Amino acid sequence: MADDPQLEAKIQRLHRLTVWGRWLAVGVAWLVLAPPALWAMREQIAILHEYFTWAGLRYSLAFHPWSAIALAFCIGFTASVLVWQSRNILFGLPQRERQRLVNQLIAIERQGRKHPLARWFRP
Repeated sequence: MADDPQLEAKIQRLHRLTVWGRWLAVGVAWLVLAPPALWAMREQIAILHEYFTWAGLRYSLAFHPWSAIALAFCIGFTASVLVWQSRNILFGLPQRERQRLVNQLIAIERQGRKHPLARWFRP
């Protein structure tokens, strides 16, 4: 299976699409969640801009829990995608991830033109 250059190319293309999809999801999270969270904290941000203290930052986050959760989600999501992509770049795709991509390719080919990603894998 690893000797097939066509399969390797398809696996790399699907992996590339997965990377783009994850970064697109991170971008959407930042565009959708971060602006309202920061807007809700605008007064505290102005104060922190003048007199930054760690206690002031903790106060701002503690009294705006939804903003803190939204920002933590954005930061955590970004960090997780960075770690995932860095691991794949440094150590290559793990066997489990490779098998998941192969199974996904089989499902795409089985479904044919009805699958939204089918046009990316036509011969």
